[in-house]
Amino acid sequence: MKKFLINSIIFIGSIFLMLLIAEGLITIKNLDMKNYNIEMWKYSKELKVKTVNEKLSFYHKPSSNAILQSVEINTNNYGLRGELISKEKIAKRRILFLGSSATLGWGVKEENTMTSLLSKKFGKDVEVLNAGVGNYNTVRYVELFFTKLKELEPTDIVVHFFLNDTENLKMQNTNWFLQNSQLAVLLWNSYNILINQNADLLNYYKKIYDKNYIGYKNMIESLDRLRIHAKEKNIRLYFTLLPDLHYLNNDKLNIFYKKVQEIAILKGFKFLNLQNAFDKSIKSEDLWVMPTDAHPNDLAHRLMAEQIYPFLKIDNR
Repeated sequence: MKKFLINSIIFIGSIFLMLLIAEGLITIKNLDMKNYNIEMWKYSKELKVKTVNEKLSFYHKPSSNAILQSVEINTNNYGLRGELISKEKIAKRRILFLGSSATLGWGVKEENTMTSLLSKKFGKDVEVLNAGVGNYNTVRYVELFFTKLKELEPTDIVVHFFLNDTENLKMQNTNWFLQNSQLAVLLWNSYNILINQNADLLNYYKKIYDKNYIGYKNMIESLDRLRIHAKEKNIRLYFTLLPDLHYLNNDKLNIFYKKVQEIAILKGFKFLNLQNAFDKSIKSEDLWVMPTDAHPNDLAHRLMAEQIYPFLKIDNR
């Protein structure tokens, strides 16, 4: 019995030691900041605050910063990417962009983001605010507006929509290992890739654009909520659709782009399809921040800004 106990302790200790060594090696390897899943994990730990609000789930820590995927991300006093802002408007127009990590500018330096480029184009008479947050969908970024940003009283709101923003996202209650171990994060992501390896892109979009899908219903409800508020406060509403950069020239996705356009126009948004910003000769990979990460890169943000600027420009005389 004593020998069995000693052997068991040695066995468990050996496994624990091997896991510690593996954790250390993985941590060292990921110092290059090129592992997307680990950088997103760090993003959650360093720049996000959890909330009991199920619609919101989390938001950015105000006045914080982090180096993620070799790029510095700074949040201001409202948790938005960019410089400090005052509650009172300091310009004739205050344009607020709502969206996810593509809007935030994941992997892109702040000065090269779409919103920063637009701010330069508009000049001092227009304030452009970036409220993009990673892992958000339409429900979350509309809820963020109503819970934390409504007091900024924007003159214009731009919904910077990505095709999967109708997906139903649930609050995540991760365990201690997933919160603190890079090894656990990689194993968990590998498991998810394995069980979803046969997932079909068209079927995925068919699912989340089915009128009976809960995420689709919630997206419609959120846009209606924004529309009603905008009408009451005389806010101009815009809707820009970012195509799936994994499959930029996949014509089979056009049915979903058209559906989004119909919804946006029906809800009273001025609509812009950003497919037109990307020339057909451009390969999808040329617009990615990394070979393994299809978030829009510097080039994509520049092309989006060039397309959006005339779309938002109005005669202020």
